[in-house]
Amino acid sequence: MPPALKSSRQSRHGATRRGMPPAESRIDRWLNALVSLAVVTALVVGGAALLVPLLF
Repeated sequence: MPPALKSSRQSRHGATRRGMPPAESRIDRWLNALVSLAVVTALVVGGAALLVPLLF
């Protein structure tokens, strides 16, 4: 937007400094690992379910 059309009431916007995100707790890490394991298991079972009818 050209400077002439900008409202003088608008504040400037820019990059804001953010604090460091809190460290993950142990429960978060265990849940992430559990979900990852469940997804990999589901993919393997799904892939096997697709291959079995094609092979036999």
